[in-house]
Amino acid sequence: LEYEEVYEGRLYGTLFSEIDRLTKEGKAVLFDIDVVGATNIKKKFGDSALLVFVKPPTKEALVERLKNRLTETEEEIQKRTAKMEYELSFETQFDKTLINDKLETAFIDAENIVSEFVYNEN
Repeated sequence: LEYEEVYEGRLYGTLFSEIDRLTKEGKAVLFDIDVVGATNIKKKFGDSALLVFVKPPTKEALVERLKNRLTETEEEIQKRTAKMEYELSFETQFDKTLINDKLETAFIDAENIVSEFVYNEN
């Protein structure tokens, strides 16, 4: 269905056969995917797919979150923040934007966005 070298040497992708199998079983499929993969899925499935752009409240907040995780080197953080500008340019290609400021609020907002999509589809 889609694949992308999200970070140098790291390929991510989705098999169409898996999506087809799951949807035939009546299951909804949820992705946590990069912006290029997401737009490719939207091209394939059109209005049957809901793209939600999840973004931090500010660029500074994202950098702070990455640093506080203590799981990435400074070089990796710099790569991620450099890529952030590119990814933010895709926001207008998504159906909805979800601001991930406070986890509890973002969770409720995400539930509302998905519920509205699912129940308006039927």
